[in-house]
Amino acid sequence: MITLYHCADARSFRALWALEELRLAYELKVLPFPPRVLAPDYLAENPLGTIPLLVDGATRMTESAAIIQYLATRDGPSALSVEPGDPAYGDWLNGLHFGEATLTFPQTLVLRYTRLEPKDRRNPQVADDYGRWFNARLKGLEPRLATNSGWYCAGRFTGADISVGYALLLAETLGLDARFSPAVADYWTRLQGREGFVRGKAAQSDAPAPSWQT
Repeated sequence: MITLYHCADARSFRALWALEELRLAYELKVLPFPPRVLAPDYLAENPLGTIPLLVDGATRMTESAAIIQYLATRDGPSALSVEPGDPAYGDWLNGLHFGEATLTFPQTLVLRYTRLEPKDRRNPQVADDYGRWFNARLKGLEPRLATNSGWYCAGRFTGADISVGYALLLAETLGLDARFSPAVADYWTRLQGREGFVRGKAAQSDAPAPSWQT
């Protein structure tokens, strides 16, 4: 049985969404955010105190994009994977990391300097700069949507769309979605309509809200 340690709408949602898309059996352990502060017992499982943590037998993983790749290929090719030898394989790998390294990273600075830091340490200028950085990086997404039937790669929904889709979820939470282009806004609407996304949202419905959302 796979176990996923998760906080509502945090990076771990990528793993939860992938589990639901693949219909894999799992146990969900929902933690308050940030768990390293509000759930100190969790440090015995993950000394970094970060989420996600996915445990699958002897396998323990903490990187959300890598977890998508692991789940997509764990039992062989799946609907979420693109296999080596496929012309879209490189694009698929790129999308897994584009969603995290390029899109989510600047948003973490927006989150930190608008909601997580004490009020006297918040910095609207830093938040605005990194919000603009995020939206500028979205320009790299639009050409892919135009040439891949509205998806990131391979002309179909894959794990790359989960990685990128989480970044759009976080953007909506932070109010950065107002700058989405029509193409990106339409993509985000379609992602939210997927059954795996809807089931993932429902699975975390009893999760405590992050402190910065209350």
